[in-house]
Amino acid sequence: MVLPKRYIIVLLTFICTSVCYIERVGFSIAYTLASDAAGLNQSSKGIILSTFYYGYVCSQIPGGWASQKIGGRRVLLLSFILWSLTCALVPLDPDKVTILVLARLLIGVAQGFIFPSIHTVLAQWVPPHERSRSVSLTTSGMYLGAAAGMLVLPSLVKFKGPRSVFLAEAALGAMWSLLWFKYASDPPRSDHPKAAAAGFGESLLPTKGGEGLRKTKLENSKNAVNVPWKRILLSLPVWAIVVNNFTFHYALYVLMSWLPTYFEQGLGLSLQEMGSSKMLPYLNMFVFSNIGGVAADYLITRRIMSVTKTRKFLNTIGFIAASIALMALPFFRSSSGAVFCSSVALGFLALGRAGFAVNHMDIAPRYAGIVMGVSNTAGTLAGIVGVALTGQLLEAAKSAHSDLSSPESWKSVFFIPGYLCMFSSVVFLLFSTGERVFD
Repeated sequence: MVLPKRYIIVLLTFICTSVCYIERVGFSIAYTLASDAAGLNQSSKGIILSTFYYGYVCSQIPGGWASQKIGGRRVLLLSFILWSLTCALVPLDPDKVTILVLARLLIGVAQGFIFPSIHTVLAQWVPPHERSRSVSLTTSGMYLGAAAGMLVLPSLVKFKGPRSVFLAEAALGAMWSLLWFKYASDPPRSDHPKAAAAGFGESLLPTKGGEGLRKTKLENSKNAVNVPWKRILLSLPVWAIVVNNFTFHYALYVLMSWLPTYFEQGLGLSLQEMGSSKMLPYLNMFVFSNIGGVAADYLITRRIMSVTKTRKFLNTIGFIAASIALMALPFFRSSSGAVFCSSVALGFLALGRAGFAVNHMDIAPRYAGIVMGVSNTAGTLAGIVGVALTGQLLEAAKSAHSDLSSPESWKSVFFIPGYLCMFSSVVFLLFSTGERVFD
């Protein structure tokens, strides 16, 4: 049985996000162990951990524009090759901090092109009734990659050293690039009127003659140049997505970057001795992300709820539940309690992605990559602010309490994203829509 081409594309983008997040978790694990061994303070760790996001934020909007201009397929391949090559050369020597910072910046820039180009590709290939589950499956790869990284990489560091993590990640990047080069392609073009009405870029409907193909190429070229930047930047539905993207990634990046420190210094646990339990928060994200996608498509296709109500319902449930779990997290002082709270928080945040994260394609299918670039810029700023701010908060708490084992040391770390989740859910309820806003 041969899979339809769009399923192959979705599967490859799922693997793509998995590999990207193996890299991100891997660096946090390897650098945390290396920096602790070198005696670096928490503030310095926060600065290095946040360096990636400075590069990442610079390429989000350019990534959307480049994908619109030259094609998401090509941009995705080039960005993957670039970060994989750079990852293979990342040093961890304390005497080579400048090179480490530059390498992390370059990896951030390269990975910044990935998600806008993925959304461009999916908008081209995936019809509207499959959007929620396709985007949810693709983005759930992030969480499966993070879970796999948390499970396997601490042992790799233990037996082969921190440097081995980067070589393994570079090898995974190279293998994915070969798969994408071999199996990915641009979709067939069409001038069929239902193609534009369906709202996905290059339609899968058959082309009717050469004239139609030339006309479609001309229209696509024109639309790639005449992006309605002002309308996008002033649109309240776009800002509803932006605010929720910021909050989602603030919570995700803080937990991803600092959970290893919380387990080891906040609870006195060893990542190696925690076994498979440390991967449960990310595995929960993988499960809940796909539940959200399937549920959204079911509610919409069965006409149980409109697209707008479906997005708002799932976004609200996800963010409110995550808020409660985040604010409960510092009060659970056992391994099982901490894993449970972080799993609930991350799982329901992933469920919420069936609301705001798919909404790019609802309101602007033709400019999905660009709108994704705008909102993901906000999400990346959250990484810069959240990861660095958390380091400063922990350094201040360590000075006040002599160590990080007190719940008081971690309250502000988890309460900030908790409050942000509440605020963002209200914004999405008030200003989002599932209707098409940009033609």
